[in-house]
Amino acid sequence: MPIDPSLLTKLPSLKLRARSVVEGVLSGLHKSPYQGQSVEFAEHKEYAPGDELRHVDWKAFGKLDRYYVKRFEHETELSVLLAIDASGSMNYGSGPLTKLDAAATLCAALAHLLIRQQDAVGLMIFGGDALEFIPPRSGAGHVQVIYEALDALTGKGKCNLTKMADALAEKARRRSAIFVFSDLFDDDEAAGSDSGSGTGGLDALLRLRTRKHEVAIFHTLDQDELDLPFDDPMRFLSMEADGKELQTHPRELRASYLEEMNAFLAATKRRSTELGSDYTLLTASEPLDRVLLRFLSRRERLRAGGGRSA
Repeated sequence: MPIDPSLLTKLPSLKLRARSVVEGVLSGLHKSPYQGQSVEFAEHKEYAPGDELRHVDWKAFGKLDRYYVKRFEHETELSVLLAIDASGSMNYGSGPLTKLDAAATLCAALAHLLIRQQDAVGLMIFGGDALEFIPPRSGAGHVQVIYEALDALTGKGKCNLTKMADALAEKARRRSAIFVFSDLFDDDEAAGSDSGSGTGGLDALLRLRTRKHEVAIFHTLDQDELDLPFDDPMRFLSMEADGKELQTHPRELRASYLEEMNAFLAATKRRSTELGSDYTLLTASEPLDRVLLRFLSRRERLRAGGGRSA
């Protein structure tokens, strides 16, 4: 049974919300996606007592007169950076969870799962001009550090996706999996893209793949932003403290708004796919365990089939 977002809000801390999401995911799996037996060759390491002899590379011994064993993908630690947009627009929410609540809870659930399997997890928070960075580490104590940072989040200012990508490129020194949570409302209006789709800031994030990083985009939106369900004349105020406002009749502009929004969604998903990254539409009203289960299952299928997923 998927966890209703309204039930999550009754839990007193982000830690408990994240663990509830994780329990929902694990109960929905017939087989955990983290228990697969990968046979993808990763690297060598010098033999040590306790290593299995069947993994000794005898060709390397013949050339180097030293014993080396092959390490495999499932034996190597994964470095993950969770990047969350904490700009003002992420404060919006028409239901029990705001966009920022949904993103933070899913971030925390992923951190819990990944650290549980001894991967190193880091966190980057972007809010206005501020940047908070927690370097990737593993260990049970580290997940509490991530919980506390996410629990204290408040959205403020604007989001510049190109600056976010630059900061990620600077901090991700080693090959990493980078999971980005954002509504992708980019403040950099000058940012363009070769495709002419207006996804320049997104392209900057996706180009992190050229540095051998894996990238997954969690496009975080509220259902109101997808549907524009309002009928009466309204005044819309910017949530990014820039003083902008719009007085309008939503019913009159709904058709053109939905056309623009659907084009934005299609372009974002298309660019993510074209550049080899995973794309997930995350709505604050959808059960988060279902979103996470869908992402993990898709990721495992791609890896099992020899593909690469973010």
